[in-house]
Amino acid sequence: MKPALILSLVALLLGACRSREPRFPVEHVELEGATVVDNGLLGWGPSDIRSQFTRLLQDSRRFVLPTEEARGGASESWVLTLELPFTREVLKDDSTYAFAEVGVTLRLERRGGEAPQRYQVVGLGEARVEAKDAPARRKALREALLRGLQQVTDAASLQLAAVGRPDAALLVDIQSPDERVREFALRVLAERRNPAATPMLLRQLQDEDVQVARQAMGALVEMKERAAIPALIDLVKDRETGFVQEVVFAIGEIGGTEAEAYLFTVAQGHDQPAVQAAAQQALDTLYAAHKLATPEARGPDRAEH
Repeated sequence: MKPALILSLVALLLGACRSREPRFPVEHVELEGATVVDNGLLGWGPSDIRSQFTRLLQDSRRFVLPTEEARGGASESWVLTLELPFTREVLKDDSTYAFAEVGVTLRLERRGGEAPQRYQVVGLGEARVEAKDAPARRKALREALLRGLQQVTDAASLQLAAVGRPDAALLVDIQSPDERVREFALRVLAERRNPAATPMLLRQLQDEDVQVARQAMGALVEMKERAAIPALIDLVKDRETGFVQEVVFAIGEIGGTEAEAYLFTVAQGHDQPAVQAAAQQALDTLYAAHKLATPEARGPDRAEH
């Protein structure tokens, strides 16, 4: 077979594979935060940042952006909200150069359907500052921004692809060598309250990265996974007060007999007054929710028909 013919067949196959990839309709792109509005060193205003971001969305070929004539609120469309938590220059221990860093947060929200769907992806763009003058610093900061925007574009594509996949496919994805594929598949399985997500979430509770543990805790709360209560109780050992309070409230939100007993014990005898108060508040909320869920407590005028 001639080389030219082989190349043509490869191109056709790649095109066919790409055409089968899902594409995600975008209702509109919003920008938030002071860093977007007023950033003298970056030298780009909101319209410039929006333009750069929408270009990356289009180049990915995974997002369908609305035209000015076809803007609407279709229930299957996603609203993308972009925020830049920080832009900064940092010195690394092993380098004589400064590095520009830009944090990027992208929220994905679909407001139609039975219940809103919300996800968040983050990126951290980085570029070396080649000189100390203003043009070099601006160039590095812009490059860091573009890299961060590319990261959240890729992550958003993976997250929304996971949303459209059946549970059986997601259970395969949580074994993927790609950490992002595992993370996004796990998020969706937890949202669907699939019990297969529980073992991995329990392992993530033990992660050294507190943010990973927080995300796992949030997913377990969303699932109302009572099997997580013992692991959450163990999680508070040797932790700072603020994190212990978070765990206490998470246990209260999950609820159940074991949670109630733990909260009562902490409310009565923890050595930190702030933790005691948190436990009592969580306990009160748990009792109130239990009363509302009891038909006798609602009275005859609120009885279900």
